Amino acid sequence: MRLSARQIFFVTAVLVAIVVFQFARDRERILQTKVTSWTDARHADCAIVLTGASARIPEGFSLLGQKRVRKLIISGVYKQADLPGIFPQWPFYGVVDPHDVILEKHSLTTYGNAEQSLPIVEALHCRDVILVTSRVHMYRSLRTFRATFPKDIPIYPRAVIAGHYNPGTWELWSETLKTMFYDIWAY
Repeated sequence: MRLSARQIFFVTAVLVAIVVFQFARDRERILQTKVTSWTDARHADCAIVLTGASARIPEGFSLLGQKRVRKLIISGVYKQADLPGIFPQWPFYGVVDPHDVILEKHSLTTYGNAEQSLPIVEALHCRDVILVTSRVHMYRSLRTFRATFPKDIPIYPRAVIAGHYNPGTWELWSETLKTMFYDIWAY
């Protein structure tokens, strides 16, 4: 069976409309993410910080220093990195014991962060987790972690600002495209 030019055009138009709708929907959901680091005083057993932008690691150390979490997992660290290398300010957090910070060095993607952090969370017997990442990255990250982690481990978002409150055009487009890809592949 051969499709006519009109049928091909119609199918193409429908597919384009679906992609445009999905893009607009995901973009809006990303922009609706609230910055919770300023307003949420939540406590949890562990925090997972996703590397990739400034403000994330200091936020994790603040949670640990304020005793809002007992263990801090920094996910997505380079294999050769050590704690002073990724966060030279850590000695100024005098109450923070470096043994309470775990560097996860195997993941390269957000999905990898979730997959590689889960065994650490289970080994540390974390009953709940605070997920720390940037406002723009939170929508996709939270969905990925909730799809990967068991339902009996609550995950609380803690979105921080990395740079400007409103993301730049390229940052927003990039994150929206990644979210669309994750919609198909990871959730």
